[in-house]
Amino acid sequence: MDKNIHRFNDFLTEQNHTWKLSADNYRGLDHVEEKLFHFDGFVIKVQFNPERMRSSTAKVDQASIAARKCFLCSENRPEVQNSMNLPHDFLLLVNPFPIFKTHFTIPSIHHVPQRLTGNLEAMFAIARLMQGFQLFYNGPECGASAPDHLHFQAGETGFLPVESEFLSLRQNPDALIFRSATTNVWTINHYLRKMISIETESKEKGIQMIEKILSRLGEIMPEKVEPMVNLLCTFKEGKWILHLFPRKLHRPAQFFAEGKDQLLISQASVDFGGVFITPRREDFEKITAADIADIFDQVTLNEKEFKTLKETIKALNK
Repeated sequence: MDKNIHRFNDFLTEQNHTWKLSADNYRGLDHVEEKLFHFDGFVIKVQFNPERMRSSTAKVDQASIAARKCFLCSENRPEVQNSMNLPHDFLLLVNPFPIFKTHFTIPSIHHVPQRLTGNLEAMFAIARLMQGFQLFYNGPECGASAPDHLHFQAGETGFLPVESEFLSLRQNPDALIFRSATTNVWTINHYLRKMISIETESKEKGIQMIEKILSRLGEIMPEKVEPMVNLLCTFKEGKWILHLFPRKLHRPAQFFAEGKDQLLISQASVDFGGVFITPRREDFEKITAADIADIFDQVTLNEKEFKTLKETIKALNK
C-alpha cells in the first residue's frame, strides 16, 4: 500500500479517536442500506444515509450563504477538527458526514469561491499525491454545499460504479473522439447521464483539455458563474483518469415536489459516479429505476448541446 494511503488512513483513525461526532458517523456507515438498479450494462446503487441530510438539503442561495458562517474557514471549524497540509495551499480534513469509508474534504486555506478555472493545477497535484483515492469536485451550482469556499473532496477508490464500468463503456468504437501520444478522450451518452472521460499522462494536456471543455460549456450557458459540471479525478499507474459530467440543472423537479411526489435527492459527483444518496428512508424505499432515469434526464446536458461539445473536442485532432 502506498505510504500516503497509510498516512491519510492514520489521520482519519487519529481524528476519530478525538472527535465523537465523526467517529459515530463512520461507525454508522456499517448500517447504511443499499440497493441496486440494473440498467443496460451498468448499475446505479441507491444508498440510504440519513447523516447526509445536511448536505442534500443545503441552502446555497446567496442570502442563505451570507447569513451563515463558512464552515470550511479555520476560525469556524470545530476545535477538535484537525487538518493536514496539502500542495497549493489546500488542507485535508476528515469529513464528519461520510459517504465513503474514508472521506475527506479538501478546502483551500483561502476563502475564495468554488471554481475549477485557475485551480486545475492544484487538482492534478493533489490527485497524484492521493493515489488510491478518488478526488471529486462539485460545481457551485452542482451540489457544492459551500459554493463560497473553494474545495474538493476525496474517498477511497473502488466505491463508485463508474470506475469499473468505464473500462467497458470506452470499448464502444464511437466513444473515442480524441487521441494523442499522451491523451485519450471518450464521450459517453448512453449512460443515463452524459460523460466525458479523459485519460492522460500529461498534466499540461489534461488541463488544456478541461479548459477547452469549460470554455465551450461557458458559451452554452453564459448566464452561469461557472459552467455546470461535476468532475471525478484519480491517478493510477502514471495516468490521470477524469470523468466530467456536464449539467443543465442543479436539482430535479422531484426535490421541490410536495407530499408523496417528493424525492429529496440532490445530485452531485457521487450520484453521477453511480451512487444515489437518499437521506430519507421513504425516498430510499420508493425510488424506482424510472425515477433515476427521469432525474438524470432533467439535470444532464441535452443531446444537442452535448453533440456540440463533442464536435469541439473532435476538432482538436486536426
